[in-house]
Amino acid sequence: MNSFGSLFRITTFGESHGPGIGVVIDGCPAGLAVATEDIQAALDRRRPGQSDLTTPRQEADRVEVQSGIFQGQTTGTPISLYIRNQDQASHDYSHIEHAYRPSHADYTYDQKYGRRDYRGGGRSSARETAARVAAGAVAQQFLNQHGIRVQSYVSQVGAVAVPVGYEQLDLSLIDSNPVRCPHPETAERMAELIRQTRDRHDTVGGLVTGVLTGVPAGLGEPVFDKLHSELGRAMLGINAVKGFEYGSGFAGTLLFGSEHNDPFYTDETGQVRTRTNHSGGIQGGISNGQDIYFRVAFKPVATILQPQATINDQGEAISLAGRGRHDPCVLPRAVPIVDAMSSLVLADMLLRARANRV
Repeated sequence: MNSFGSLFRITTFGESHGPGIGVVIDGCPAGLAVATEDIQAALDRRRPGQSDLTTPRQEADRVEVQSGIFQGQTTGTPISLYIRNQDQASHDYSHIEHAYRPSHADYTYDQKYGRRDYRGGGRSSARETAARVAAGAVAQQFLNQHGIRVQSYVSQVGAVAVPVGYEQLDLSLIDSNPVRCPHPETAERMAELIRQTRDRHDTVGGLVTGVLTGVPAGLGEPVFDKLHSELGRAMLGINAVKGFEYGSGFAGTLLFGSEHNDPFYTDETGQVRTRTNHSGGIQGGISNGQDIYFRVAFKPVATILQPQATINDQGEAISLAGRGRHDPCVLPRAVPIVDAMSSLVLADMLLRARANRV
């Protein structure tokens, strides 16, 4: 499927080396103030060529609003956003026309469709995520009306990890460095690891931590569309993602129930709160009003500029080395993608919540 969401629904289209990529947003309420500058700001955080830590491909990623927004407000009709591709180097991929790159989608696309666009991976390229980021920027404007804030940051690159939880960080520092890590000392170590990895013609993975604040209690469905399962589906649909955990995650399995439970209390304002938040702001698949936090694991980028053993589409053994311009670490540019997918899930859940009460 190329669509995501139930009521706030997006459909993306386009390929890495085609004329452009885009997204159609259906179900966005009318009267929402959306400035093109807000969408562009989100795309600028994701675009390539930002620093020496990312791919040198130069794409301005200028968004074109083709429908659904008039005089700075949504009209309630489908919103179409388009981003032209400008800096393709399709010749860099001629050597893989008949070859299967290790850990790429070349083989699986051939098996599914009987053909594939080998230029940059076509539809399987992470270039497609620019369309999601554009849609997520519109969703974020909707969330702003409800006091919801979505933030994410790089919390680990390889074995270099932020030593404290998000509560002890100043998240306003996320964009203060090219790694997008709000812990300056760790950010420097991460950047150095990425540079060393790049110089070895290799790649490295890591973790992005997401933090959703101001989410009201009551979002999510009780059985199949639980809030955490929708967030997990959104994150696992991002290129290179290998895992998702929320709240205490796998570490929670080391605790006893008496340690892991989150006791309720009523604060001085009369608000129901919990003294701990091992649940990660979600219980029974429904938000409980506390911070929602999660971690997303990204693998090392599959394209490495080293010879690797593989086969071609005739089943013959060959040696293949990557060419072209690629990220040595996807994490810094993944942050706005995680933000976008989180925003899309919450916008959809807010609209769905309206149907749950008289």
